[in-house]
Amino acid sequence: MRWILFIVIYLLFNFYAFQSVKTLTGKKWVYVMFFALTLIVLANFIYQFITPTEGRVLTPAKSYALGFLLTIIALKVVLISFLFIEDVLRVFYGIYGKLFGEKPSFYLPSRRKFISQIALGIAAIPFASMLYGIYKGRYNFKVLTYELEYPDLPEAFDGYQITQLSDIHSGSFDNKEKIEYAVNLVNQQQSDAILFTGDMVNNKADEMEQWKSTFAKLTAKDGVFSVLGNHDYGDYVNWPSEEAKVKNLEKLFKIQEDMGFKLLKNETHFITKNDQRIALVGVENWGAGRFKKAGDIDKATVNVNKEDFKILMSHDPTHWEQIAVTHPLHYHLTLSGHTHGMQFGIEIPGWIKWSPAKWRYKYWAGLYEQDKQIINVNRGFGYLAFPGRVGIWPEITVIKLKKSSQLA
Repeated sequence: MRWILFIVIYLLFNFYAFQSVKTLTGKKWVYVMFFALTLIVLANFIYQFITPTEGRVLTPAKSYALGFLLTIIALKVVLISFLFIEDVLRVFYGIYGKLFGEKPSFYLPSRRKFISQIALGIAAIPFASMLYGIYKGRYNFKVLTYELEYPDLPEAFDGYQITQLSDIHSGSFDNKEKIEYAVNLVNQQQSDAILFTGDMVNNKADEMEQWKSTFAKLTAKDGVFSVLGNHDYGDYVNWPSEEAKVKNLEKLFKIQEDMGFKLLKNETHFITKNDQRIALVGVENWGAGRFKKAGDIDKATVNVNKEDFKILMSHDPTHWEQIAVTHPLHYHLTLSGHTHGMQFGIEIPGWIKWSPAKWRYKYWAGLYEQDKQIINVNRGFGYLAFPGRVGIWPEITVIKLKKSSQLA
């Protein structure tokens, strides 16, 4: 019944949107193209989603089906919005003419061509943007650089540089050349340490196998460190047994080890220079609501002193918001990801920063500060579900730590 209801609503919406095309042209081949595209996208979506697959996370084929459906729907929603407003006015004019006009019968004015032209022109913007997001936006990697000053940063770490990656989602990738380009771009930053903040896969450790040799090329003087994200645990797969699920997670641990990643599971790694140190605290996933809460910040910091300079790696920014920022230990810098910036939004530095992600997450992309503690929410390296990015580009974050000369 749900499928039938969805198909009926989809077709009705498309038939209504078709009125805009019909107003503009009487060419039959345009009509055929309009409905052919509508039906092909619908048929592919139905086929992909009635075909059984493992797990609740979308496969690449399902992602493309969903992406094209959403692109078509975005186009039609804009058209329908204009048509609906026009139809309300047409009905109003018809009623007014019936009641106060000279004609005794109800007369509905015809649609205006220029309204449909405006509607199609505006509808083309999200349509083209989403197609660009699928074709190029998902691999439009951006390096974002920040310089953060701290009065209590150890002298030896003045100028220390870290590169943050997050949300690789290797199960979504389909272009080896683009991923190799991004990995080389990370290495070109020549950071002292590379920190990965979770979600290496969508569902299963096997997704990372074909990308293992590529990400093994990541290098940094003090190493590559990682934590787990909610997708890494295999919670979105119906495993035949708990043992199979455990083996999958152990395989992911082994893959990270083989790539040279140091996985921090509720533990701290100290980076030392000239008898001074900073604490790299890595916790497992902790997310608000239904998300896994395996992160244990107290367990991770049993050997950490209050005066240590601390960098916390925690996948979900709600962990910082609800736990870390009020924790007795002062976390100078927290690195998170998870939100992807919803892979859709508008960002013009100094002017506007908006995404639907802000309705779900208070801290959804970029730098935020509270109680002299800073969090960076990385927009993500990969993508999930919608196979593209529009306005919120895949991110490589470079942060240089500086010792401020004046005490706060």
